[in-house]
Amino acid sequence: MAERDTRRIARDRMSEPHIRGRRISVRQLYALIEKRGEDPEGIADRYDLDVSDVYHDLAYYHDHPREMREVNDERERAIAEFRKEINRPTGVSPDTT
Repeated sequence: MAERDTRRIARDRMSEPHIRGRRISVRQLYALIEKRGEDPEGIADRYDLDVSDVYHDLAYYHDHPREMREVNDERERAIAEFRKEINRPTGVSPDTT
């Protein structure tokens, strides 16, 4: 399994695992498919990926729960820190669109 991980998964961008040569992370694919309920084949088409890469990323997410928790925790800390540092007018929130 480790050999396949090094061929398909990289960590050279965004400080988190992602498809080698792409910017979409394992965490993003997981959220799109398992949290939003989007179709893996549709995601593969949308991001010009092999569907096998999409399924491999989902397997990677579930095979590495501690690493993915750490990635999620770090992301949440970074967002919280950004929200504290940003100087915005009262009543304006980055959560509203």
